[in-house]
Amino acid sequence: MTGGKEIIHKIKEKVGLSSSDTGRGKSKMSKNITHGYHMVEGKSHHAMEDYVFAQFKQVDENELGLFAIFDGHLSHEIPEYLRSHLFNNILNEPNFWAEPASAIRRAYRITDTTILDKATDLGKGGSTAVTAILINGEKLVVANVGDSRAVICKNGVAKQLSVDHEPGRERKIIEDRGGFVSNFPGDVPRVDGQLAVARAFGDKSLKMHLSSEPDVVVELINDDTEFLILASDGVWKVLSNQEAADCIKDIKDARSAAKHLNEQALAKGSIDDISCVVVRFH
Repeated sequence: MTGGKEIIHKIKEKVGLSSSDTGRGKSKMSKNITHGYHMVEGKSHHAMEDYVFAQFKQVDENELGLFAIFDGHLSHEIPEYLRSHLFNNILNEPNFWAEPASAIRRAYRITDTTILDKATDLGKGGSTAVTAILINGEKLVVANVGDSRAVICKNGVAKQLSVDHEPGRERKIIEDRGGFVSNFPGDVPRVDGQLAVARAFGDKSLKMHLSSEPDVVVELINDDTEFLILASDGVWKVLSNQEAADCIKDIKDARSAAKHLNEQALAKGSIDDISCVVVRFH
């Protein structure tokens, strides 16, 4: 089978990225709001472990923009499972419309419990997640676990909406759970000497010392709001929030902006898988 996979990979290289690696869409409710996404496989020796979700969805009289990056580690099954199930679990929460932040927290918890229960099928790895739900073009609810990041740009100024869950920052929580944070020279801090993020879905073997509780923030969209970037850490390892915003601020097409941001990260030496979603508000 490997020979067949190599042929497919070579074909993809010849014709460029397949259609599933890039895409765009637009809001029906607010004609000015558009989204685009772009993905690049990294130079590490494993299959692509980043997954993207980006679409507008009608729910009765409402419109939701659903956007996410899932960055797997030791796994493509778990980020793929999240792409298929996490938003459904959030929207199935009975209090979603009244209290979206608490509904998202509960859905993250339920989803992680299910992933752990299915560990024999989904494997021992895990995944970060950053999700953004745009409600009727007016309110943005961002949640995350891990180091995939959400950054919004208003009047040219980049503001981070997510929280990077780094083991060094959460050392006390990890130690209180009976774990430890390694800090070897030349390496990043790691939970129990293994994982470079302090929160994630999955990771059954580390779960005693690892949280899947998301940070959640609500941001109102106004005339000053230009665009939102969601990206995996392949971007943020080499670009600051403001550098990322500056490099796409003049690109009106959201998919072109996402592609350009990924190209900038590659030019800066990123070797990780890179995924990016850009949502433009005007």
